[in-house]
Amino acid sequence: MRNPIIDIGVNLMHRSFHQDREQVVAKAAEHGVASLILTGTNLRSSIEAATYAGSYNGQMYATAGVHPHDAKSCSGETIAKLRELAARPQVVAIGECGLDYNRDFSPRDVQREWFAKQIELALELDMPLFLHEREAFRDFKAMLKEHEVRHAVVHCFTGTRPELEAYLDMGFHIGITGWICDERRGRHLRELVRIIPPEKLMIETDAPFLTPRDMKEKPAGGRNEPAFLPHILKTVAQCMGKPDDEVAKAATETTKAFFRI
Repeated sequence: MRNPIIDIGVNLMHRSFHQDREQVVAKAAEHGVASLILTGTNLRSSIEAATYAGSYNGQMYATAGVHPHDAKSCSGETIAKLRELAARPQVVAIGECGLDYNRDFSPRDVQREWFAKQIELALELDMPLFLHEREAFRDFKAMLKEHEVRHAVVHCFTGTRPELEAYLDMGFHIGITGWICDERRGRHLRELVRIIPPEKLMIETDAPFLTPRDMKEKPAGGRNEPAFLPHILKTVAQCMGKPDDEVAKAATETTKAFFRI
C-alpha cells in the first residue's frame, strides 16, 4: 500500500497502552498509518488526548467530548471545559458523544441532555461531531435533525441499511472499524460498505477495542492497535471491489477534508 492512511478513532490514552504508547505510535507509522485522531470520551481522557496529541506537532489530533456512558458525570463546568479544549489547534472535533441505550450506564434523559449540549457546542464553534449511537437510532436521528446537523461522522457504524441510508441522506460521514472483519457480526457490513460514497467513508480501529477477528496472527492479549488499520482497509477494499490504494487515497482525502487537517 503506497498511500498513507489515517486512523480516525484511537483510544490511545486507554490504560492498555500505558506501558508502550510511543512504540504503538511508531509501529503504526511503520505500517503506513500516517496520522492518528485520539478519541476523547470524558473530560479527563479528552484533556489527556489533546495534551498527548499536541506533543506530536501535526502528526496527531484529538477529539474532545463526553461519551453517553459518562454523561452522568457531567456538571455545570463540562461544556466550558470542552470549549477551552476545542480552542487547541490539535483538537479537531467534538465527541465522542451521542446516545447508548444498549448499556444505559447513564440515564437516558441525562444522555439526551448532554448530547444536545455538545451538539450546540459543535455548532457554535463550527466543528464536526464525532458520534456514537447504539440501539438509540430514533432519538439520535431526531436530535440531530432538530439541530440541523450536517458536519458529523457516525463512528464505528454497525447498523442497518435503513439507518445507513438515513445518515447519508443527512449528509453524515461513516466510520468503519474492524467490525467488518468479523464473519459473524459484521457480515451485513460487507454489503453495506458498497453503498457508502468514497467522499463519505473513513476508517478507524477504535483501538484497543474491536480487534479484527480474521487476523491470522492474533495480537498478544487481543489488544487492537492502529498498526492494524491496513488490515481493515484491505477488507473494506475487497468488499467494495476496489484496489487497496484507491480506497486508501480516497479515505485519506475524505478524512483531511472532514477534520480540516
